[in-house]
Amino acid sequence: MLIVVKVGGSILEEVPSELVSDIKNVLSDHQLVLVHGGGKAVTEIASKLGKEQKFVFSPTGFRSRYTDKETMEIFTMVMAGRINKKLVSALQKQKIPVLGLSGLDGFLVQAKRKKRLVIVDERGRKRVIDGGYTGKVSQINVSLLQLLLENGYVPLVSPLAVSEELEPLNVDADRTASSIAGALKADRLVLLTDVEGLKLDGELVSRLSVSEVEKALPKIGGGMITKVYAAQEALSQGVGEVVICSGVGENPISSGLKHEGGTVISRE
Repeated sequence: MLIVVKVGGSILEEVPSELVSDIKNVLSDHQLVLVHGGGKAVTEIASKLGKEQKFVFSPTGFRSRYTDKETMEIFTMVMAGRINKKLVSALQKQKIPVLGLSGLDGFLVQAKRKKRLVIVDERGRKRVIDGGYTGKVSQINVSLLQLLLENGYVPLVSPLAVSEELEPLNVDADRTASSIAGALKADRLVLLTDVEGLKLDGELVSRLSVSEVEKALPKIGGGMITKVYAAQEALSQGVGEVVICSGVGENPISSGLKHEGGTVISRE
């Protein structure tokens, strides 16, 4: 199988040895593409550099980083540099043939820059602000990923994209993983996070269909909503199945693929 795995930044402060071992195990039978997050680390480094981070909320509940030019430079430095290479190093120590790259490299991830953002301010009012350097993924360089996979490499992608104006953009890591999985027609998309999976009314949900997800959307919290939308997008593009599960503990990817934990989202 071809599996795309998004590793949440919340579990990458110290790369878990169990995760690295499981990646190696999964590679013995399957092809892998990895995508990583790291928003918390970006915020921490920006703070040390004296650059206060601003977060905005969309009318649908999305929380996102407002990315001006200076923040974009910090985002690129931390994502494509510190986090990506830290994970590359951890994987290479286990003789995993990983190749770290950002969405900027080889036009891997292309995106449309958001010229304007509609946000909800502190008083609950809708406002329109400049879009900054954020974007929505529009195209994936499938041939580049296939070239790497065919030659035995594991692509490890940072969530950066190149705009139509050839500028770097901040793109959501979950949606980037979803777009990559859809473009490759992957068999599975696994979204690793720091919680068990999707909970509704305090209870872990083991399986949901797309239609059930639609009905449940009003109950889903802000931290999980992006992953659920990413799952919907992946399935609509032909991905076989999406699993949202914990990236902490023994065999996180293998367990998710075997439905031994987490939430499985499927078309039916």
